[in-house]
Order: sequence, then C-alpha cells, then structure tokens
Amino acid sequence: MSKSDTLQGALPLLALKILGRRGPLHGYGIATQIEAMSDDVLNVEEGSLYPALHRMEEAGWIAAKWVTTENKRRARIYDITAAGRKQLAQQESRWRTVSAAVGHVLQRA
Repeated sequence: MSKSDTLQGALPLLALKILGRRGPLHGYGIATQIEAMSDDVLNVEEGSLYPALHRMEEAGWIAAKWVTTENKRRARIYDITAAGRKQLAQQESRWRTVSAAVGHVLQRA
C-alpha cells in the first residue's frame, strides 16, 4: 500500500484536525502541516487535497474565502465550521475505534 493510499481515507479527518487546531489556512499550509506533523510519513498530493477540500466545503464542514496575501497573490483560505467540528469529533472517535481494532488483530494474528 502506498503512502498516498494510506492517507486517502484519513485526509478529511486530518484536514479538519489541522484547521481545528491551527485556524484558517490555505491548502498548501494544510498539506505542509500534515506532512510535518507526521514526520514526512504522510505525503499530501494536490490531486487528493483540493478535491477533498471541495467535498468538505460542499458538506458544510469548512468555509473558504479568497484573500490577497502579503505577496499580492490570491489564495483560498479554509476554516472549519461548527458542522465541521461536529464531524471532526465523530470521525476522530471512529478512527480511534478502528485503529484500536486493527491493533488488536495485528497482536492476535
């Protein structure tokens, strides 16, 4: 299983967690935070990140707005919503349950 395959299912959870802790960020900022916090084990590709962000925005979990940066460039900034915080709590709980179950199988097999 490649690193990107491993990340695919967890990407919304990780993005919501980063936004919940760090506040509003652009896509590149979310990706670099995930990579840095995972000690570069998780590689976030643009082709996965931006469609995931778009789906999360459509679901109402994040809000996005265009801003002009200090360098006079336009950037899309994402922030978690109240619905996103609720979703984060649910996904995080589910992830911990599934991770524990996988750990049990690995120990017993």
